[in-house]
Amino acid sequence: MRTSVPRPAVASLYADTAPPAPPTAPLAGRTTAAVAIVGGGFTGLSAALHLAEAGVDAVVVEASTIGWGASGRNGGQVNPGLKWDPDALEARFGPDLGQRMVRLGDGAPDLVFDLVARHGIACGARRGGTVRAAVSRRSEADVRGYQRQWAARGADVALADADAMAALTGTTAYPLGAHDRRGGQVDPLAYARGLATAAIGAGARVFTGTPATGLARRGDGWTLATPGGTVEAGRVILATNGYSDDLWPGLRRSVIPVHSSITATAPLPADVAAAILPGGAVLYELSAAYAYYRVDGAGRFLMGGRSVLKETADPRDYRGLRAHAVRLFPALGDATWTHQWNGQVAVTRDHLPHVHEPSSGLIAGLGYNGRGVAMATAMGRMLARRAAGGGPETIDLPVTPIAPIALHRAWPLAVKARLLLDGARERLGV
Repeated sequence: MRTSVPRPAVASLYADTAPPAPPTAPLAGRTTAAVAIVGGGFTGLSAALHLAEAGVDAVVVEASTIGWGASGRNGGQVNPGLKWDPDALEARFGPDLGQRMVRLGDGAPDLVFDLVARHGIACGARRGGTVRAAVSRRSEADVRGYQRQWAARGADVALADADAMAALTGTTAYPLGAHDRRGGQVDPLAYARGLATAAIGAGARVFTGTPATGLARRGDGWTLATPGGTVEAGRVILATNGYSDDLWPGLRRSVIPVHSSITATAPLPADVAAAILPGGAVLYELSAAYAYYRVDGAGRFLMGGRSVLKETADPRDYRGLRAHAVRLFPALGDATWTHQWNGQVAVTRDHLPHVHEPSSGLIAGLGYNGRGVAMATAMGRMLARRAAGGGPETIDLPVTPIAPIALHRAWPLAVKARLLLDGARERLGV
């Protein structure tokens, strides 16, 4: 059996402002469930909610607190689609699975906003759309292809030239973009806590401060061990994403944990806040810095992107993000930056979410490649349907063997090399 200890809380803007989590406690003693879920982020909580609503007894064990990982630390952007564009998905995976994958990405934001509305989750939800911003000739071609392919499938995605981008964003930095009105924003930690509240209200049980230390087959079911007790379950869902460990062999090494960092201002003067993304959209750049930003309901500016490859709250590690924000919006030069935090997102080699069924009654879903708010919520619903007894057709993604990445320990060097390459391409204008 592995040993594990609960992880400490992470300071962030969200931790300071989100509504409180529902009361939970560590698991003590032995309990049983139809489905045991490891991980209390979007994937696990969405799975628990959908299982409970279907009348299936579900237990969640979370090593730390609800939304402790990327679910409670991300940029709060609810973005549609997978990393691959629709044409590429259908060409690679065929007219059946490929089209199901396209529909999965298309409908994922709807699922998030429907859950927020149905359960009254107070998470600053706003659906002003997502702006996909080009910064080079290469990314301009990507933007045009994205808009053309989604518009051909009936999605509300509009191409925006330089003038339209200036009106959408409040900066003249972008020559071209696509305004995808399916997207929007939430406070992610508040959303995670709201999912937990809804899941518990529907009958699921959620145990926090309860790391999973062992998983073993017992007859036709599973025993999940924790420091304070065990869960006997017929089926198990692994929903640990960027913080996957060695609970199941190879899962941790099948994804690359990449740090994404966010820094936020105090509430801005009303005129300054109103001039940035005035329609309430969120934006992400097709850039080497992977910059993304939004203005929240209180008028705070949140800038995210690449920083150092470690967990840090040192303001010096966020100077690049703040400098980029001021270049885009000079009025932010007078802003007070109050918070900075980061965490790990899980990146896959093919930049698609992965689903694995390495043993009967065991299923794992992870690898959202920076699109976890919508996709992890949708993944949780899919895994719930499968764990509730649905057939393979309930999973709208390829189900593949776990494939550990060679030289996984060298992932920081690989990430640095990719950032250098992407930066060089941008400087050359390609």
